[in-house]
Amino acid sequence: MSHPPKPHTVAELTEAVLAGAYGPDPKDLSVTSAFWLYHTTRLAGSQVTYHNHYLLVRVGRSFGACSFEAGELAPDFCENVSGTALDKLLRDESTPVRVAALDAYLAEVRPHRDATDAERVTLPTGTPLERAQARDASIAGLLDIEPGSKVALIGVVNPLVAAIRDRGGVCLPCDLNLRTTQWGEQVSDDMTEVLGAADAVVATGMTLSNGTFDLILEHCREQGIPLVVYAQTGSAVARAFLPAGVSALNAEPFPFSQFSADATPMYRYRSAAAASSEGEAA
Repeated sequence: MSHPPKPHTVAELTEAVLAGAYGPDPKDLSVTSAFWLYHTTRLAGSQVTYHNHYLLVRVGRSFGACSFEAGELAPDFCENVSGTALDKLLRDESTPVRVAALDAYLAEVRPHRDATDAERVTLPTGTPLERAQARDASIAGLLDIEPGSKVALIGVVNPLVAAIRDRGGVCLPCDLNLRTTQWGEQVSDDMTEVLGAADAVVATGMTLSNGTFDLILEHCREQGIPLVVYAQTGSAVARAFLPAGVSALNAEPFPFSQFSADATPMYRYRSAAAASSEGEAA
C-alpha cells in the first residue's frame, strides 16, 4: 500500500482512515474493551492538583486514548461500547470518542513498539515526581532552541516548565484550568496570545480533544516554527502529522507513566527537519 498524503486536519485524517487509506477498513475492526478513568495527582512539593479524565478504547493489541474535560463524557458511555465496530466510533458526535477511536486504529495498524523511526525512551522506576521529571526532560530534549527563545507551552505541566527553562528557553505557559505555575508565574488562557509571541511551540495531546490542535498546527506551518507534541492522548494521531506541521513527538501510549511506579516505555519521533538530540530520560 502506498503512503497516503499527509493530512492537514484531524477531520481529514479521520476521513482518510474511514476510506481505508491507512490500512484495513475500520468497520472490520471492533472494540474489545473500553473504560473511563478519573485520575487526580499532586506532585511532592506542589500545591497544584491535576484532575484528568480519560477514555480508553482497546482494539486488538493497542489502546486508543483521549483525555477530556469534566462532564464532557459520562462513565456509562463505556457500558455498550465493547464489540462495536470502529467505524461507528470514528463517526461519533463526541470529539473525545472520535479521537480515542482514531488513536486506537492508528496504533493498531502501526504500533509504536514496532515503529522503526521511533526512539524508545525508558522512564525509570520511581516516584511520580521522579518519573514526571524524566518524562518532561525527554520532551524538552526534542526542542532545539537558542538561549532566550520563547516557547509557548500549551497545556501546563510544572516539571515541563522547569525543563524548558533548564534548556535556556523562556516559557510562555497557557492552560484553560491553571492560573499560575508552581513558581507563581502567570498562566495565560489565551492561546493566540502565546502563539503570537512564540519561537517554538510545545503542545499536549489534550489539544486534540478540545479542538485546538488544528489551529496550532496551522499556525506553526504558516510561521515556519517548530511544534513539539507530548501525547498521552492521541499519540498515534499526532504521529500522522509528522512532518506535516509536527516537528517532533514524545508519544506515551497506555499505560501512562502516572499509573505505574515501574519502568515504562515512551517513543520519541523527529521529522527530518527537527533537530536531533541525544539526551534520554534517565
